[in-house]
Amino acid sequence: MPSIQATIAQELNLAAAQVAAVIGLIDEGNAIPFIARYRKEATGGVDDATLRDLDERLTYLRNLEARKEEVLRSIDEQGKLTADLRAKIEAATVMQRVEDLYKPYKKKRATRASKARDAGLEPLALLILAQGRSSKDPLALAADLVNAEVGFPTPEAALQGAQDIVAEVVADDAEHVATLRAFTKRNGALSVEAADAAEKTVYEAYYDFSEPLTRIPNHRVLAINRGEKEGKLKVKVRADADAATDLLERRIVRGTGPFTAPLKAAIADGYKRLIAPSVERDLRAELTERAETDAIRVFAKNTESLLQQRPVRGARVIALDPGYRTGCKVAVLDEYGKLLDHATVYPTPPRSQVKETQARLAEYVRRYDVNVVVIGNGTGSRETEEVVADLIPRLDRPVRYTIVNEAGASVYSASKLASEEYPDLDVTTRGAMSLGRRLQDPLAELVKIPPQSIGVGQYQHDLNQAALERALTGVVENVVNRVGVDLNTASPSLLGYVSGVSGAVAKNIVAYREEHGAFADRKELKKVPKLGAKAFQNCAGFLRISGGKNPLDATSVHPESYAAAKELLKRAKVKPEALANGGVPDIASRLGDVDALAAELGVGAPTLRDIVAELEKPGRDPRDDAPEVVFSEGVRDFDDLAPGMELTGTVRNVVDFGAFVDVGVKQDGLVHVSKMADRFVKHPSEVVAVGDTVTVWVTGVDKDRGKISLSMVKSKA
Repeated sequence: MPSIQATIAQELNLAAAQVAAVIGLIDEGNAIPFIARYRKEATGGVDDATLRDLDERLTYLRNLEARKEEVLRSIDEQGKLTADLRAKIEAATVMQRVEDLYKPYKKKRATRASKARDAGLEPLALLILAQGRSSKDPLALAADLVNAEVGFPTPEAALQGAQDIVAEVVADDAEHVATLRAFTKRNGALSVEAADAAEKTVYEAYYDFSEPLTRIPNHRVLAINRGEKEGKLKVKVRADADAATDLLERRIVRGTGPFTAPLKAAIADGYKRLIAPSVERDLRAELTERAETDAIRVFAKNTESLLQQRPVRGARVIALDPGYRTGCKVAVLDEYGKLLDHATVYPTPPRSQVKETQARLAEYVRRYDVNVVVIGNGTGSRETEEVVADLIPRLDRPVRYTIVNEAGASVYSASKLASEEYPDLDVTTRGAMSLGRRLQDPLAELVKIPPQSIGVGQYQHDLNQAALERALTGVVENVVNRVGVDLNTASPSLLGYVSGVSGAVAKNIVAYREEHGAFADRKELKKVPKLGAKAFQNCAGFLRISGGKNPLDATSVHPESYAAAKELLKRAKVKPEALANGGVPDIASRLGDVDALAAELGVGAPTLRDIVAELEKPGRDPRDDAPEVVFSEGVRDFDDLAPGMELTGTVRNVVDFGAFVDVGVKQDGLVHVSKMADRFVKHPSEVVAVGDTVTVWVTGVDKDRGKISLSMVKSKA
């Protein structure tokens, strides 16, 4: 049987040595971002996403081995562990197989079969299973076992009791169950009907619905599951029961004889009463797990794209959180996100104070030198946008505006974190501030919100929340560490995602900073309470200090490599202070053969290449490669849209069936996966990602339903 190491190597297409190295590093307490960035020699350059897949698979396989040991020990204690059974359990590659093999040996609650066994009917059941010869027919044999006191008063009842035992034995057989599960998966269908056909719901498309298990797409599974959970749909796995029973009979029945009829009856009963419901549960669970895994994958990819959106540097912002009755909350922020002013205006019904609102906004623009207006896309956003769009051309300076997705802003503004950060501000002002900061630095602001509340997935509330949180936390950690964090300005929320830094340690870093002033050297981190040597190793390279004692502290060069970095600078005849002036763009050409130099210095070539790249552009932000924010211009209402119109928009969400694109009106338009390219597209993520700027053409506008249909393929007509 392959080892865990060999299994993972094969599944992830990695060398055994790579897997062994990664497992060793994980077991030593190294965080995934640290391993990905600073242990490339050991891992062969495995990226962070693959490392997380490896870590998750390692956990599963170790749990599988632990469960095997428990099962083997339990069966052995019962004195029923055979060499063949041991071999089968040890060879199992999935948890379900282990549980199938263990099923006959589990302690069961009282069943029809256990009642029959207690009544002494097992010998007859064994005769039926053996399919032997007998001078008496089964009913005559059953007559000798009649016992009215324990519920078997007639030969027919006793024979039925023996058949119940046979049915349970058949249903407990792991090979039979595996065969029937595969048969149903291959030939079955998910059948759906309405709980109340007269009731109008969003699930009407599934009121009389059936689709093969092998073809039903993941998003449909999740939609059906939700409808069932809400009590609007009734769902079954349908399979050909006669064909399934025939399959079982071919596996079990040998010729004909006196026990053939009761054996076939028991097989049919075992399938209908025990196997079919169990297989249905297994396959429904498998469908759900498959759908949830895919949805979590899409959610994670969307979240990663959202967090990697380009910051709008130098933006002095008026952030507007629209509303009707309670008004529109205004927060004015400087280019560093500091609150300069705040107010409430009422540009929308019922008050409709348009002139007063425009006067207040114009005053803020002049007083605080504002150059960007940010509008949340919630209730009242369209009317607020019209007011802003009408004002901007009349201002005496260039000002742009954009729409920001406000998903999760209310979660943050009402959170304990927000109240700790801004105890003197009300919830609505905190929400407006959050919208403005999402434009200035999306990563720093969005990490304050639980990733599942950001709203860039589908059916997130129906998914396995532990698995979703684990995946999204991993994505946020990857992005935060890829970008790097300013040690002297980062919030506890941002610091908590840094490699090796726990939430408690993040708070300790901020507390130390507040008590002792700005960090001047990375080595000071070792003075932070509870930040030990291992944590320092994991986090130091991702925490940056600008203007500190050591210019290398402003780079992603790890302190363990400072000696090598200084030697490179020396050989390039450059002083370390040059790093603060934009780096050394030509350092690679000054150094010559990096691989030879690595061997000479005793440093791994991948690490040395990373050091050289960092010295070329110290502290470079990878988000600068992301598309620029699209600022709104003309389109503001459904009435502005018409089929054939060409627009530029921003991808806000990517789901299994398409992508939602913000084209400047309140409602995002949908580009169906079939309209994304002039070729077959299996999944929208092959073409677009959250935050992408795309050119689209309007193909339909449904004002009554508030739906906009878009295409990324220009019509040839």
